Amino acid sequence: MSRTTDVVAKDRNQGKNQLRVGRLVKAHGLKGGLKLELYTDNPEGRFVPGAGFTLQVPEASPWHGKEITVREYRVMNGNPVVFFDDVEDRDAADSLVRAILWIDQDIDEVEDDAWFDHQLVGLDVVRDDTVVGRVVRVEHFPAQDLLIVKAGENEVMVPFVSAIVPTVDVQAGRVIVTPPPGLFEELPDAADAEPQQPSDAEAAE
Repeated sequence: MSRTTDVVAKDRNQGKNQLRVGRLVKAHGLKGGLKLELYTDNPEGRFVPGAGFTLQVPEASPWHGKEITVREYRVMNGNPVVFFDDVEDRDAADSLVRAILWIDQDIDEVEDDAWFDHQLVGLDVVRDDTVVGRVVRVEHFPAQDLLIVKAGENEVMVPFVSAIVPTVDVQAGRVIVTPPPGLFEELPDAADAEPQQPSDAEAAE
């Protein structure tokens, strides 16, 4: 199983260290269950009954500024499903769809595959033993985190997943990347890559 790569962010309002652990994808059943997209390798440890989460939702949401508490976590038909206190039916569950779940995180408890934003910013980005840029900031999106890398005059958005960023070495001041072709350089046009056809004169020789 490919590991997730978590980024710990600082809560803008309270200055707390927070770790993003999941996103609520869709309502499940009629009793308030919600399918969960996991951003942690330890869901059984994170989603225990009584665990509390800070919600990231639009300001217009009735859940804005609120926290939520786990009632039950289970895997159903291969999908992680979570139930919360005070979310008793499908309508209530629907109101939480697309919410992102964050937990307060003590710096001593950070998981092996989790880093603080400030630890990542400034690291050299290395591909094939060559420095190709430097991390200038981290962007947090619902689907994944992105490392924004300054490469020459360009800023490159690098998905912060283990398949593309297999190694983060904060002590050495670098991250190692294995990007797909075209992420850090322009690919030649297909026409340029095609072998040239000989001219009529060359064919006649």
